[in-house]
Amino acid sequence: MTATYRVAVAGCGGMANEWISYAVRRTDVRIVALVDIRLEAAAAMADKYGLDCPVFTDIGQAIEDTGANLVFDITIPSSHYGVASTALTRQCDVFSEKPLAETMQQCNAIVSLAERTGRSHTVMQNRRYDLRIRSLRQLIVDGKIGRIGYIGASFFLAPHFGGFRDVMESPLLLDMAIHTFDQARFISGADPVSVYCQEFNPVGSWYAGNASAVCIFEMSDGSVFCYQGSWCAEGAPTSWEASWRIQGDLGTAVWDGEGMPYAEKVADGVADGKFIRDYERVEGVAVEMKDTFHHGCLEEMFQALAEQRPAETDCHDNRKSMAMVFGALESARTGSKVELAGFLSSDEKHLQHK
Repeated sequence: MTATYRVAVAGCGGMANEWISYAVRRTDVRIVALVDIRLEAAAAMADKYGLDCPVFTDIGQAIEDTGANLVFDITIPSSHYGVASTALTRQCDVFSEKPLAETMQQCNAIVSLAERTGRSHTVMQNRRYDLRIRSLRQLIVDGKIGRIGYIGASFFLAPHFGGFRDVMESPLLLDMAIHTFDQARFISGADPVSVYCQEFNPVGSWYAGNASAVCIFEMSDGSVFCYQGSWCAEGAPTSWEASWRIQGDLGTAVWDGEGMPYAEKVADGVADGKFIRDYERVEGVAVEMKDTFHHGCLEEMFQALAEQRPAETDCHDNRKSMAMVFGALESARTGSKVELAGFLSSDEKHLQHK
């Protein structure tokens, strides 16, 4: 039987295990190439999963030699544009780890290239594929709290990574905030319009760059999304999924990022004259999912290819979340409110295509 998807895996570090462990269980997938700048890493990955495929240091050569039609881009962010442009111009679809690219110009260029080549480029946003956040979103979709006016996300953790994050200029916004920003878009169904951001590095921080930030986003539905986060907050940590409060005109939905979400809405009945109204609790409904997190997102990516439609995290959609990141950085740099429409322009004049 000939596999529908002939996959070249670019990047054979630790994260590749999440991708390959899913791919090898599909009967319509055959991994035909493993690519890494260190050949020994690619060879070790082949041995680990019993893969009978060649190893390469160059993704272009891998595609040409094996006839791959799908690339898994699990490389470092600075390599995403190069891998994507190489794969798309060779008529391969691309499934990529986050972020879409290292700069907003590169994000827009990938979108333009996908359009010109007619190929699909989709980004891993694994935190959308969580039973609990799907339940929270359903509370909103079902109108349990009415029209949304405010979304708040708190993210406070103190991971001592060591390595590259400790010396990044903006470790929280550049490396982690994309998850929470994308979650806010997913929960609300709204897109960002503008942002004001202040990032800073509080006392006691072990990061060289700014490890904390407060962002205020205006959204396309008229609501406001407020993000407050820190990667050097010792004590009382939130979940990695953040802690959420979504305020509507009929009530509030809450999720601590760990348990199931719930809402409190104004109770039915006459409330005239009451200083504080009575509320009814509505529990989040369990949502069935075949797979969650990385595997859940990969399931959707393959399903979208089979149905010839854009995936939920297609590059056209994902660049809106990336605009939130780069817009926040620009606002912090300038000290002013930033409109985000300009970040979504496919202006490639500063890029050198490879």
